Amino acid sequence: IGAAQSAATSSNLQLWTVISVQDRERRGAIARLCADQHQVREAPWFFAFLADHFRLRQAAAEVEESAAGLDYVEFFVMALVDAALAAERMVCAAESMGLAICYIGALRNDPEGVRRLLELPEGTFGIFGLCLGWPAEDAGAEIKPRLSPDAVWHREIYRREVPIAEYDERMRAFYERERMRRDVTWSMRSGRRVDEHHLTGREVLKEWLSAQGFCRR
Repeated sequence: IGAAQSAATSSNLQLWTVISVQDRERRGAIARLCADQHQVREAPWFFAFLADHFRLRQAAAEVEESAAGLDYVEFFVMALVDAALAAERMVCAAESMGLAICYIGALRNDPEGVRRLLELPEGTFGIFGLCLGWPAEDAGAEIKPRLSPDAVWHREIYRREVPIAEYDERMRAFYERERMRRDVTWSMRSGRRVDEHHLTGREVLKEWLSAQGFCRR
């Protein structure tokens, strides 16, 4: 947690909070909300990272400031960035000690369920989860290949012709080694992942976030 708090935070607003979920019953409930993933249920530690405007609204109210700017999308984006930076700083610290991690985006599958389970006040939102623990001694997971640097590092301006074909071939070999379908490329798999049929409950986020006090302007 100390490492997470050492991360950069815009204007020192610290618009994030983390909740550790260790109680067995509550852990089982949050696992069910996260697509019932085994690692969420079994990891020694599970953390829910939140965008948090509630704390700052409370602090502002105590000194008679309205904090009306928090209604704008900008401050929601700021909270997302703050939380992601904090989590990754925590991950780097954990991995330097030999621990293993797994981010859980499925925390967003049922934002209302997470709100009720963790008793979240208005102005908070569960962005992602994080599993933490020691890797199994026989764990031999291969590092998943990434796009080539030229695909993500552009010089001066955005280069619209991005090299993807060679990455599709590298990922095809990875899928084969992992006993996944090698006839499906990264482009095909990723394209299907971002269609309208794979939102797994997250299609409600725009309306839910507004009701929760975010992105009202």
